[in-house]
Amino acid sequence: MAIRSVEVIFAPPAPHMVGDGFRVHHFFPDGVIHDKQRMSPFFMLDYASPFTFTPTDTPRGVGVHPHRGFETVTIAYQGKIAHHDSAGNQGVIAAGDVQWMTAGSGVLHKEYHEKEFAEQGGLFQMVQLWVNLPKAYKMTAPRYQELTKAAMARYPIEGGEVEIIAGDYKGKKGPASTFSPVNLFNLHLQPGATCELDFPAHYNTSLLVIKGSVLINDQAASADQWVLMKNDGESFHVKASEESIVLVLSGEPLGEPIAAYGPFLMNSWSEIEQAVVDFNQGKFGVLADH
Repeated sequence: MAIRSVEVIFAPPAPHMVGDGFRVHHFFPDGVIHDKQRMSPFFMLDYASPFTFTPTDTPRGVGVHPHRGFETVTIAYQGKIAHHDSAGNQGVIAAGDVQWMTAGSGVLHKEYHEKEFAEQGGLFQMVQLWVNLPKAYKMTAPRYQELTKAAMARYPIEGGEVEIIAGDYKGKKGPASTFSPVNLFNLHLQPGATCELDFPAHYNTSLLVIKGSVLINDQAASADQWVLMKNDGESFHVKASEESIVLVLSGEPLGEPIAAYGPFLMNSWSEIEQAVVDFNQGKFGVLADH
């Protein structure tokens, strides 16, 4: 089996604020790589590295905004996030939980620091991914998957475990339901632990070091760095130099045209224009800002 090699290891880009509650490093698209197809079916990766927010009576976050044509996946590592959408879904995710929202045909959404967390302040760390939907499912009905820490599949390895959010690892399947083949894992590794990974060579694959430092095929990567893998083989290994958490993304590219405009992700500009019309006509529902 051919070894998959490291293409490049990126330091985190300078952070910027999304709303007033999410201080993120924008890796792709148009961050450290500009090819919108390079990580398909993943379209966007924003990473909120550990940051301490001061106490406030007014929860920080992002107000009402629309989405169509893709899924938002929010992974909480530290802190708590509350969300609401116009399909009637609402909830709170805390460390270890994942919010998997299918915007599909269109939804209004808002997300804020959870009230108690905002009032107390504290350390906040999270990842938000946008996962593109195949053309056949762009206009699917919106839905929400609440994936708690307790619901995650886990595969024990010597000195750690593979936490499986989506896809499967050695026969263990994650709880997330996806519209195309997607693998999303958290590797929890003690110093010296090694995890072997194996994905089809054409799957776009990358890793984000959430905590600690690791060797990926003997190349060093440390906290907050993003590692893009080549599509030149199937297997590679991750070895922890210290206690580490590594987010692994691997998925089958959709191979379809991409038209992206703000919060809309479609296959053509005419579909983008229709999304704008539908949003302006109130077809995404109603959601109060506060």
